[in-house]
Amino acid sequence: MEPAIKESALIRSRVRNALRTKRSGIIDLLLPNQLMCTRMAFCRALGECWNIPSRDELFLNLLLLLTCGQSSGILLYILLEEVGHFQKMNVSPPKRRTIAEIASKAGVSIPTVSRVLNNRPDVAPGTRERVEQVIKESGFIRSRVRNVLKESSGIVDMLVPGLTNLYSVEIVRGVEEVLERTELRLALSLTHDSLQLEQRWLAKVIDGATDGVILVLAHGQSNRLDMLLRNKIPFVVVDHRGELGPDVPSVAATNWLGGRLATEHLLSLGHRRIAIISGDAALPCSRDRIAGYRAVLEDAGIPVDPALIRPGRFAQQTGYEQTIALLDLPEPPTAIFAGSDVQAMGVYAALRARGLSVPDSMSVVGFDDVPIASIITPALTTVRQPLVEMGRVATTMLLRLIVEEPLDSKRVELTTTLIARESCAPLQFTNTGS
Repeated sequence: MEPAIKESALIRSRVRNALRTKRSGIIDLLLPNQLMCTRMAFCRALGECWNIPSRDELFLNLLLLLTCGQSSGILLYILLEEVGHFQKMNVSPPKRRTIAEIASKAGVSIPTVSRVLNNRPDVAPGTRERVEQVIKESGFIRSRVRNVLKESSGIVDMLVPGLTNLYSVEIVRGVEEVLERTELRLALSLTHDSLQLEQRWLAKVIDGATDGVILVLAHGQSNRLDMLLRNKIPFVVVDHRGELGPDVPSVAATNWLGGRLATEHLLSLGHRRIAIISGDAALPCSRDRIAGYRAVLEDAGIPVDPALIRPGRFAQQTGYEQTIALLDLPEPPTAIFAGSDVQAMGVYAALRARGLSVPDSMSVVGFDDVPIASIITPALTTVRQPLVEMGRVATTMLLRLIVEEPLDSKRVELTTTLIARESCAPLQFTNTGS
């Protein structure tokens, strides 16, 4: 036994060399269920690899080590290491089923498969059922996410400004709906509208473990987005509030159209002094809504009064303060288009404080169509931003990025629509006071 121990270092080296350079003759012995092979089988295999006579002293020492009580701690450990080595060298991952393959198997086009994956309504029931059956059989999303999870955190991170704003809550709802169909978990973080917290959180995500990120940024594009790209961390930006590069995946709504719809509605009721309260004027969504508002007034030949354009924050306090300022103008507006439903709550409060009613004294239109818009009194006319759907689409895009599936488009815009309720009235019934 003692001579064998002394030779163990050389034996270990020769075993590794034999296994890695002559593996064709001994590869069967590397299967885990065959490691406990017989002495003669192992002897024949090694002898064949090394061209060593069976009576060679070093070879006999090797057999002694394999058959003694020390073997599992000396050479069997080497074999186990080599099993891992050959698995890494020789086992290739199974081929991923792509959208193109699913389309071919279902007998439809690639865009049709994409529409089914995005839960779009414009797919015939029979076609949807056939595609969904192929997806189910192939495990397109579930199996691929499961494969990713074997070497990942199993977590999708999401950053939102806060949950006091119902706008964010609706987007989170859409994200959760999609993630419920996978094995990924959602880790939600809040920035409380703080740029410093936003930057700090992004730095942690880059340094930590995550499968992907969904971002609802409060302060426009962060320079950290470039770092996410460089570190190959999948991410999607929802309702972006800054200028995005061509490589940044994003989901937004048609803000320019929304601004136009709100203004056209008020104009159709006879209003000409129409004010707009927006978010930060530097944000693309604010600029687009104001541009839609301007376009309608200019098309109607109505001069745009700069005093009626009131930027601020998408917050109730901004709605309140800017409404008071508008009421104090020498010629107040007869209608107010608020940049968010939350701002519109501030508009309502300011009007009540001045003894004015909606819509008799002032017509009001909001933006977003969060749940509270339909239950306040009077029910708020608003531009519906498909927030839940934006969350769903962003998450579906992220799942594809996680499994390295190409996106149909990196920039997705969902349509805004006007929801007419009780907060607007024709001009002849409006009597604004200060």
